[in-house]
Amino acid sequence: MTTPLPVIVVEPVTDADRHDLERTLTVTLGSPREARWLIEDATGEGARPGTVSQDQAERARRMAERRATGEPLQYVLGHWPFRQLDLLVDSRALIPRPETEWVTDVALVELDRMLASGGARKVVDLGTGTGAIALSIATERAAHGVEVIATDRDPAVLELARINRDRVALRHEAARRVELRVGSWWAALDPADRGRISLAVANPPYVAAIEWELLDPVVRDHEPYTALVAGPGSDATPGFADIEAILAGAGEWLARPGAAVIEIAPTQAEAALAAAERFGSTESRVLSDLAGRPRALVARFG
Repeated sequence: MTTPLPVIVVEPVTDADRHDLERTLTVTLGSPREARWLIEDATGEGARPGTVSQDQAERARRMAERRATGEPLQYVLGHWPFRQLDLLVDSRALIPRPETEWVTDVALVELDRMLASGGARKVVDLGTGTGAIALSIATERAAHGVEVIATDRDPAVLELARINRDRVALRHEAARRVELRVGSWWAALDPADRGRISLAVANPPYVAAIEWELLDPVVRDHEPYTALVAGPGSDATPGFADIEAILAGAGEWLARPGAAVIEIAPTQAEAALAAAERFGSTESRVLSDLAGRPRALVARFG
């Protein structure tokens, strides 16, 4: 005869205990806001107001312990908002940041300009990481039938982008059409796409190796080195090698008219403009972000 398994009943913690948990996590983290975020994430959308189970409280405590060691909040939570999307994030890829949300705005302005003039409808996000830029463009311009390709040289990173594509597609059908390709920058593309890309957008590595040592430990010790750090450009500009590689291929792969929108470090503005001109851009400029720092190179071709 089989002995029945015991039934374990988890009693909900009272509203007062939830407040006690928030106070305890605030002491651990030094941030009442982060304490609330962890508790809200641990309880989920289906939780009854004012209650948290013992299992949920334990999950919140474990997350707080990870955060207290310096792990980024976004990795602890496992997801993070980017524009209109909620994306899964982990240490395979950079955490999506507000600066990149703004760069996506710049890219959409360029895309709209080309669509209005009857330009090509194909976009490539070079070095997609979580897929944030590619998925944002695909969903926010779904009505225009835009084709979006997302590339990354690391298959493990591209798998994270695939998971996010499938996650976003549950609410936005257009995300399902984002094409994923593995390879380094333009080399990931089908040769048939040469000269047919209306817009290339990228947030490439642009931190110099010497600067990496000085980064906040939350970034330096947890986010992927290869997604942050690049070698010097051919003119010795620190951290400029990958930006230069993207510009070097732009003239070959972009349609006419076409444009490349690339996130850069503020110190790289002059080098970016010079490189854009050297590689055939007919019009280029660097735009400053919301904090007033040079942040996005817009290089137009044709």
